[in-house]
Amino acid sequence: MRYLLPNLPAGGYVTLRNGGDMAVRVTGAASPDCGAMMLHESKDNSGMAMMMDVQSVPVPAHGSVSFAPGGYHIMCTDPKMHVGMDVPVVLSFQGGGTLALSMRVYGATSAP
Repeated sequence: MRYLLPNLPAGGYVTLRNGGDMAVRVTGAASPDCGAMMLHESKDNSGMAMMMDVQSVPVPAHGSVSFAPGGYHIMCTDPKMHVGMDVPVVLSFQGGGTLALSMRVYGATSAP
């Protein structure tokens, strides 16, 4: 989780691996350390950077998807965190499954 300032959204980055025979879709995220969490995608549209809310993120069968700067990411509004802490996050999947994980909080210049 990249944390900048309390009044700016934080960005969540993670790589998800799907070892199953069927593709899955991440449909949401939640954390008690965020006012709200949303799935976003950053894109370059003819030299103009754009960030868009997405309804879901596909994870292919026997494949992976990375939530990383410049692509998919988890947007945390109203962050209640500090550098060095671990933030609990629950990802929701199409069909009702969930995945609980912990994301370490890094600052703007620190590398995960």
